[in-house]
Amino acid sequence: MELKKIIFLSLVLLGITYNYGQHRITGKIVDNNNASLVFANAILYADKTNTAIFAVATNEDGIYLFENVETGQYRIEVSMIGYKTKVSKVFKCDKSTMNLSFDFSLDSEQLDEVVLTYKKPIIRQTAEKLIVDIEKSEMINTNLQDVMKKIPGVIVTNGKLNYGGQKNIRILINGKTTDFIDMAALLREMPVDNIASVELIQQPGAEYDAEGSGPIINVILKKNTKLGTHGSIKSTVGYVEDVMYGTSASIASYKNKLNWQASAGYTKSSWREDLIISRTVLDQTYDQTSISPYDPETFSVRGGIDYYLTNQHTLGVSVNRIDSQSDRVTANTTTILDGSTATSLFTDNSFDRDRSTFTVSPYYEYDDQKNKITLDFNYIDYEYNNQNNLFKVGESSIVYRNQRYYQEAAYKIFTYKGDYKRTENDNFDWSVGAKYSKVDSDSDLQSFTQNDQGVFVNNNDQTNRFLIDEDIIAVYSKLNTKLDKWSFSGGLRWEESDTKGISVTQNETRTRTISKLFPSLSIGREITQELGTSIAYSYRIQRPSYNSLNSFVYYYDPYTFEEGNPNLKPAFTNSFRFNLTYENQPFFSVNYKETTDALFEIITQNDTSAETSRSVINLAENKSFGASIFAPLDFIKGLDGFSGLIVNYNEYTSKKLTPALDLSQWSLTWYTSAEYKLPWGVNSEISGYYTTGGLEGQIEHEWMAGIDLAISKKFMNDQLKVSLEFEEVLNRKFLGAVTYDNVNATIENDWTRQNIYLQLHYSFGSKFGKNKKRSNVSKEEQERIDDDN
Repeated sequence: MELKKIIFLSLVLLGITYNYGQHRITGKIVDNNNASLVFANAILYADKTNTAIFAVATNEDGIYLFENVETGQYRIEVSMIGYKTKVSKVFKCDKSTMNLSFDFSLDSEQLDEVVLTYKKPIIRQTAEKLIVDIEKSEMINTNLQDVMKKIPGVIVTNGKLNYGGQKNIRILINGKTTDFIDMAALLREMPVDNIASVELIQQPGAEYDAEGSGPIINVILKKNTKLGTHGSIKSTVGYVEDVMYGTSASIASYKNKLNWQASAGYTKSSWREDLIISRTVLDQTYDQTSISPYDPETFSVRGGIDYYLTNQHTLGVSVNRIDSQSDRVTANTTTILDGSTATSLFTDNSFDRDRSTFTVSPYYEYDDQKNKITLDFNYIDYEYNNQNNLFKVGESSIVYRNQRYYQEAAYKIFTYKGDYKRTENDNFDWSVGAKYSKVDSDSDLQSFTQNDQGVFVNNNDQTNRFLIDEDIIAVYSKLNTKLDKWSFSGGLRWEESDTKGISVTQNETRTRTISKLFPSLSIGREITQELGTSIAYSYRIQRPSYNSLNSFVYYYDPYTFEEGNPNLKPAFTNSFRFNLTYENQPFFSVNYKETTDALFEIITQNDTSAETSRSVINLAENKSFGASIFAPLDFIKGLDGFSGLIVNYNEYTSKKLTPALDLSQWSLTWYTSAEYKLPWGVNSEISGYYTTGGLEGQIEHEWMAGIDLAISKKFMNDQLKVSLEFEEVLNRKFLGAVTYDNVNATIENDWTRQNIYLQLHYSFGSKFGKNKKRSNVSKEEQERIDDDN
């Protein structure tokens, strides 16, 4: 038998599937009218144990099939919603093929009236991640941004995420990074109905890309799990900066071996973001105000097909297309105060941005309960077009030449990935995998300055075409085991990246090769039946974003711009975490991170030109320490939810800078999320936070707070849900300051708050469930397409 297992494993590693099991058990399941029952559940148990050997569903003819069954004593359990569960007598399996049509004529069961009650999301903490399972919860709010507020410790402000003072959060959707998408729009527009669960991955294991220095939030979308055909229509209207509206529709079908779904949506948003900077330049004061309202439009279409060849073999493909455009005009006012004299310059900065993302993801999966093979391919085609005009408006004594920029960017990403997982028993499994990614990017910036004759001429100092060709190879292995009250998970990942950056305009080529091992491990122990503890460690890399490597210059107003840095190196992070859990929920945790060559946005000022710029550099070191405590609120009658506190310390140091940079600050954050059942079947929800302040890069900001409220009610036999949400109720701006070298500035960031949304969601079709889902491949290359939105 050991020789057969060795041969089988060798064939699996070569991509060949060989069934070494000896027997097949099959039969038919019918009701008391002798009609075939489709998708009835059949479970094969070993005699005298409660361990399921195989679990299958009947096909369109009511036939079940167990393959690769070893000689032994077994029993079969059959169940289906609306019927009584039946269990066969114990039988002996000792033939190549056993056609056992047991008397499984299920008796119809008269079900009592079922009253569905409001359920809170289920929160679970493991050594590596915190899981918020919302698939079976009655979510009141409507979008991904609301779901993020269900993650303990995650704070959402102005479409940006923060976790325990950390801003460098990677967002994945089914494992696919999303930073090339307008993140604020994604948070507002992705419907909660599509989401099964959210994972806050605090200590990523070897199966994840080593990319990133902060936590990962992985949003796992629902697969079509309902039999038959069903769908939904959703419409949203609200008032933000102006009236916004959107509509979407989805339809899905799960019949026989074919499972497909399709959806499309359109949103016309409304938003505003204001930036006010006051800074000292020698003996003068520059007051800069930028008012930026905009109305982005997004159209998306998505489709997917899964075909179940057999109970073990599945083929599928998903296709996504997202098109968005945002035409905004930012009104800039710069007032220069020199003693008692004030001079003003007025400019308009127009941004016309069109983006298009096309993704194709086919896959193959083999799963026989013990062996699982997954082969994925992912292709992404992302195009970005931007026209930027910075024009002087009205009369002013300040000399200023109008500027115009054209930028076209194209990214093509090819990802190939294969994984093999072997489950030896309930207490031991191991997995191996490999991945290859190829990234081709082409960014072309054309910069023009208007001369005295009113003609725009090429600005050679800024015009540049920059190409990036990158190949990343990764191989990993991981094992998980349990022994009595102990659990262990350990993995090792090897990645090699070869990056070539070519400045076509400057005729300059730079290459970089990085080859590293990235270990990760976690150890857990059950202290009591309710109390558990774990420690975890991971080593990770943060590569510079593709855009930050471009030597491009982007002006936001006549005196404020950001520029790329082709000399950037990757950063490496050692991360440690201790968790204490109560009934598998988070209770208390401590974490410590130390990053070398940390990627850091630094703000500098040129006193001669009075310009201030922002650029990413490598710092010597970043250290952070955090401790958190979490408590459920269900001890209060009628209240569900949680509350918690996070203490964080952040430190940035660099002796290479002149003068040396040494920033550090403690912060305290309180957060809560609670639900309450009101009379007349109305559900209500509140979420809020307060933070004493902290460091956002070089900016030291003051206290911040936020509150969101929502109510919802269902009508028409629960097919129609009406939701009303009040967002950003508190009117508290972002207030910060920068004091470094010759920079002495205060910063005020304001955005649209006190928003209101009304949503109607109508569902139709089948309500019968069937669990079939998988996660997509995607990885860190998309994370580094770091466009501003």
